Amino acid sequence: MLRDTSTEESAGTAATPANLTGRLGTGAIVFMVVAAAAPLTVVGGNVPLAIASGPGAGAPVGFAIASVILLVFAVGFVTMTPHVPEAGAFYAYATRGLGDRVGVGTAGVALVAYTAIQVGVYGYMGWAANDVLKTFGGPTGVPWWVWSLATVAVVAFLGYRHIELSSKVLGVALVLEIAVVAVLDAVIVARGGEHGVSVESFTPDAVFSGPLGVAVLFALTGFIGFEATAVFRNEARDPDRTIPRATYLAVIVIGAFYTVSCWALVLAAGTDEASGVAQKTLDGDANMLMDTAEAYVGTALRDIMQVLLLSSLFACVLSFHNVIARYTFTLSRKGLAPARLGSVHPRHHSPSFSSVAQTVTALLLVCVFALLGLDPLVGVFGSMAGVATVGMVLLMLTTSVAVVTFFAREPALAAGRTWQTRIAPALAVLGLLSSLWLVFANFTLITGGSTGVSIALAAIPFAAFAAGLALGPARGGTRQ
Repeated sequence: MLRDTSTEESAGTAATPANLTGRLGTGAIVFMVVAAAAPLTVVGGNVPLAIASGPGAGAPVGFAIASVILLVFAVGFVTMTPHVPEAGAFYAYATRGLGDRVGVGTAGVALVAYTAIQVGVYGYMGWAANDVLKTFGGPTGVPWWVWSLATVAVVAFLGYRHIELSSKVLGVALVLEIAVVAVLDAVIVARGGEHGVSVESFTPDAVFSGPLGVAVLFALTGFIGFEATAVFRNEARDPDRTIPRATYLAVIVIGAFYTVSCWALVLAAGTDEASGVAQKTLDGDANMLMDTAEAYVGTALRDIMQVLLLSSLFACVLSFHNVIARYTFTLSRKGLAPARLGSVHPRHHSPSFSSVAQTVTALLLVCVFALLGLDPLVGVFGSMAGVATVGMVLLMLTTSVAVVTFFAREPALAAGRTWQTRIAPALAVLGLLSSLWLVFANFTLITGGSTGVSIALAAIPFAAFAAGLALGPARGGTRQ
């Protein structure tokens, strides 16, 4: 049975607040969730993958399609928000719509997915730090995990404190990384690219010149984290208005940024040459984003981008750290995790013990991967990104089913809103089922591992879901 925490919460004193507090506005929440998507990292990594392994010059359409799928998902997600008056995002929505067992299973998947992508980015950070030092003539040969553990320490410091400190750090990092890519995009378009400004990328010939689904797949991977707007509900200024606005804005900003930047890189390389240029990035013989920056703007911009890649990765892990800490905080308050994790720091008003627990988890996983001698990009980032991608699509699929079920059970709440409560969520289910198939069909491209290893990694989120179903409370849907 779920533990009733109402008595404990009412016993909170002024010195020890019972709940998380804050006055985060739409902009602050958007900063945090877009930072989790690590836009500079995606443009430098996912975009070349989508171009080389997908439809070449038609890859921007893959990002546009992914944006539409997630925007349709957001319709049902946002419509149900006023009826889910607690933080917890996917867990809270699944519990409200499908019952406690499914809710606990969803929480298990969320914790696995967010932890996986966070640890994967720690690995990426270790590699990127060495790459930047090599570029600028710094010390080489430092093990990747040294930089990863240093990052864990800084994230632990910020994550332990009030969320508004993290939001300011993330805001600065995000503005800088988006600005530098926006400058590059503008210069490419102004100079006409390699063969002049063209919309050939959006024509049927380009779109269907290769596997479009692969481009959609890598686009979806680049959106991980956008849905975490609801996790910050208790710290939002006006959650019933702020959370919906932040969700829509996050999807639109991320989607437009990825689509335009992918198109600009195609223009810079030339529509006919884009696949070949991107493939050199995959082979390790070039860097599509950095080389384009140097060719169109100069060495200074390339150098700035390399440094900002580190801030992008840092913003990403800090954002996910905050998300996971709030997930475990919420689960503790529902009696599904140790009670200590549900405590609020008396001065920082943060889920401090949940933050410490997440730091310890990340620390242990980074140490295990280091002891195993895994490559930080393929072995750590690739494999963990694979687990996270499967988990996130599964979470959104479950949430969309929960939305459909909830409003079918509460017809009075759905009256006059057929699009928001029935059609859009049903379309989201279809789109996410197709996306899940795309993930499985091309999973080795994400993980960079063998088929056997990829199958084992893909099974982890489903195992977490099954464990939650088995261990969750046996009663029906939660009424809040």
